[in-house]
Amino acid sequence: MPQDTHPTTPPTTPPLTPHVTDHGGGVRGIKVPIPDNPLGHTLVHVLDTDRGPVLIDTGWDDPQSWDTLVAGLAALGIAVADVHGVVITHHHPDHHGLSGRVREASGAWIAMHAADTEVVVRTRSAEPGVWFDYMSGKLAAAGAPEEHVAPLRARASGRMLPHGLRHGRGPHLPGLRAAVPDREIVPGELLPLAGRRLRAIWTPGHTPGHVCLHLEEQHPANLPGNGRLFSGDHLLPGISPHIGLYEAPDENGITRVTDPLGDYLDSLERIGRLDPAEVLPAHQHAFTDAPARVRELLRHHEERLTGLWELLAEPLTPWALAERMEWNRPWEQIPYGSRNIAVSEAEAHLRRLVKQGRAEAVPGSDPVTYRAL
Repeated sequence: MPQDTHPTTPPTTPPLTPHVTDHGGGVRGIKVPIPDNPLGHTLVHVLDTDRGPVLIDTGWDDPQSWDTLVAGLAALGIAVADVHGVVITHHHPDHHGLSGRVREASGAWIAMHAADTEVVVRTRSAEPGVWFDYMSGKLAAAGAPEEHVAPLRARASGRMLPHGLRHGRGPHLPGLRAAVPDREIVPGELLPLAGRRLRAIWTPGHTPGHVCLHLEEQHPANLPGNGRLFSGDHLLPGISPHIGLYEAPDENGITRVTDPLGDYLDSLERIGRLDPAEVLPAHQHAFTDAPARVRELLRHHEERLTGLWELLAEPLTPWALAERMEWNRPWEQIPYGSRNIAVSEAEAHLRRLVKQGRAEAVPGSDPVTYRAL
């Protein structure tokens, strides 16, 4: 995930405890840790309703994360059994991971956009070997070296991995058994939350079904703007979210071609026009002036696309392009799984350049290479 060094707005309210923040107006936040991840934590938001508390995202499915969520709720005077519902911004495991456990403990419903529910259902129904086979084929076609693809081929065939790859430094697919939501978030509609006005805004890009949630209520501190926005990973104060390919083969083996970066840029402009008084993201901290942050991100991606277009003066595979892209650490220090994510991000940018008419795939190249136009 590329780092953005623009200054950010400090949190608007002091923490009640080391991991709980009161944002006022019946909205609180709990920092739920993400194991072995530089992001550090997911901000799970608790929204009071007339029928009980509703969680916006839940955090990673990990014992420490669960204990932190339970302790954070207790600090707010809430038992897990009191939770009325769970609204998920997107299906990634640092957001949806604990949803099933919350539902088991409370009977709460779980709501998600249909496009991300489809991902959850598809992932649960497929054998892990199918996913490893698909990933190995995608990476080979992108120009990944055989030593990188081989562990995935081994997983696809059910063979044992070398010791180091079995202990967190090789291929791993979290979220294979994520909870299936039982309610659908419909874009543009108010969620049925008693006593609150929370409207879903579809913001695809980071995932196909990512949603932001607009709390259409006066800001408790009377800040200027239109209510508050729970932005998930779509709009963050100091980093640009990962935008990679999110297609997968359907039951007939046909892959639907998508343009995630184009989706993301369009979604950003939609949020900029909304102009919320305050943004409550799922990582980092709350901030104001969403339109300015949107402009920064649009500028960042245009500069990045131009930089990649210049690199394509020499035909490159997606893997070779990812090796040359600017990340938050040298390529040699990027872990195995993060390299797969980086290549997916490179492909998303390549797809955008092709759609803009600024690049093309070299006919007959295998693995496929791209060149600037």
